[in-house]
Amino acid sequence: MANKIYLIRHGETENAHEMRYKGNINVPLSDNGSKQIEKVADFLARQTTLDFVYSSPLSRAQNSAEIIAQRYKLQPVVLPQLREIDFGSWEGMNFEEVREKYPEEFDVWANDPLKQGPVNGETILQVRDRVMEAMEQILANNRNRNIAVVAHGAVNRVIIAQALGLPLNNIFRIEQDFAALNIIEFHRRFPVVRLINGIFYR
Repeated sequence: MANKIYLIRHGETENAHEMRYKGNINVPLSDNGSKQIEKVADFLARQTTLDFVYSSPLSRAQNSAEIIAQRYKLQPVVLPQLREIDFGSWEGMNFEEVREKYPEEFDVWANDPLKQGPVNGETILQVRDRVMEAMEQILANNRNRNIAVVAHGAVNRVIIAQALGLPLNNIFRIEQDFAALNIIEFHRRFPVVRLINGIFYR
């Protein structure tokens, strides 16, 4: 027997085309983002039962989790540790703005995100520590269950990298589109990744 985790990134957010570092800023789902998650929920409802739905506290993830949980008449359980990486002073800025205002700091972060975080933000190691604490809690409290976890791009990448035993400095090589579905089975000896970045709305 195993825990099966359906790891989902929230749907598209409003003004997503601006490519801003949203981090811990609350931004709503766009209409398209809600439709994306509806399709993920439809797929899950056809494929499996869910015993629990866990969510980041940020509204874009909570709203996505609620859409999925409704299919199963469940109430999402919010875990603060599942929030997105804190981008500190960069939150709300786009890529070009960060490169212009913080060129040296950005280059250091891009080259070593494990030890260097965004200005006044978190390192990937700090994200890993809190996210994996949450995952250990989820797995320990729900033996042999089917569980949805609705979170964010960086959070999901950390969980997938840990499951695969990948170096964390390579996590941004793992794609996580909006409303991406990943499936991981946690067996007693080791996890098995069944799906990465599954998309059901194209």
